[in-house]
Amino acid sequence: MSSPNRPTAIRGPALTFTGDPFRDGIERTLVHEPDAIVAMRDGRITHFGPAAQVAPLLPTGIEIRDFGKDALISAGFIDTHVHFPQTPMIASHGAQLLDWLDRYTFPTELKFADRAYTRRVARAFLQENLRNGITTSCVYCTVHAHSADILFEEAEALGLRLAAGKVLMDRNAPDGLRDGAQSGYDDSLALIRKWHGRGRLLYAITPRFAGTSSPEQLAAAGALWRAHPDCLMQTHIAETQAEVAWIKELFPERSGYLDVYDHHGLCGKRAVFGHGIWLGDDELERLHAADAAIAHCPTSNFFLGSGMFDIARAKHADRPVRVGLGTDIGAGTSFSILQTLNEAYKAAQLNRNPLSAAHAYYLATRGSAAALHLEDKVGSIAPGMEADLVVLDMRSTPLIAFRMDEARDFAEQLFIQMILGDDRAVQATYVAGRRVHGS
Repeated sequence: MSSPNRPTAIRGPALTFTGDPFRDGIERTLVHEPDAIVAMRDGRITHFGPAAQVAPLLPTGIEIRDFGKDALISAGFIDTHVHFPQTPMIASHGAQLLDWLDRYTFPTELKFADRAYTRRVARAFLQENLRNGITTSCVYCTVHAHSADILFEEAEALGLRLAAGKVLMDRNAPDGLRDGAQSGYDDSLALIRKWHGRGRLLYAITPRFAGTSSPEQLAAAGALWRAHPDCLMQTHIAETQAEVAWIKELFPERSGYLDVYDHHGLCGKRAVFGHGIWLGDDELERLHAADAAIAHCPTSNFFLGSGMFDIARAKHADRPVRVGLGTDIGAGTSFSILQTLNEAYKAAQLNRNPLSAAHAYYLATRGSAAALHLEDKVGSIAPGMEADLVVLDMRSTPLIAFRMDEARDFAEQLFIQMILGDDRAVQATYVAGRRVHGS
């Protein structure tokens, strides 16, 4: 593995974004360099641009790894919604959301009382991320405080930028998976003090969703976030129609699902709401005003039959909402961001709003960074940014190579990758300038 402290560089075609193509258009925001150099030192990007211009500026004798013309260098992929404890139960058959939680999720998460088991899953989860080019993620742990401790320890050892939080859950869950409003507050506060802002790690205050937290716990989570507003806050919202109806039964005094969170101080900047398929227009308006984000999790939504998130509606120019991409393992069916984009394209098609490849790659990189309010640190390639990168092989399978011979332009090449590509396309993954996967 390469060292992050000495200067190093990689060369090949590169893609990045300077802004939001949903708002400003592709032509003004997409940067495609057919032959680029990205130079790195001390975990940050020092140079980026056409190879002929950058090469003379680099220190004498710097190592430049040339990935060739069939590669594509991109900012590392970002996953804004994922459950690391559900890695062992990915591909569990035959239930929709609420039954699926009872049948598969909760029994699996009970196993995380065992610290050794927790560490084994955390390591497998993080290695699978790196194998798929995911360099930043926003992660749900279990109700056990040590599940967050262990994940942070393993992420720190890899130098990852990662946000995570222990789940808050004090009702409608089995014995062994419930905390209390006060104990959940105390455990989360201790984790914030230990981990938030340590290296590249961030804490995400994590009420699982309104169905498994009492009003008292939601209020405690809101109070904790007010005391630590630079933390993220993550939860689920409006994933299925049955869930929306249940939340209305639990909170009849509130005007809607988002209002449950808003009432308890849980709707604001750095809030990341998973799914959001069945939100009303007034709720999208409120998310826009609050500068909060939605994590779009298409493989999970299709797998559980939850519905089709309409990204074009969420990004409407009159009140655009920050939107990131989520694998949502384990209801999500793949760690591959390319496969997740494949399903995002299908969701957009079913909503009669086609998603271009450029918009999709923005969503997987700078867009997801913006959803986490980290766009000044990760998600794009530019001097001063943290040196998290993925290098794709644009001809990773015989079928893709065959299809690429027929591609008319770069946009079509990108589209081929997100429809046909998977983990085999990831040649190398760099974290803070250090190669952690690939050759």
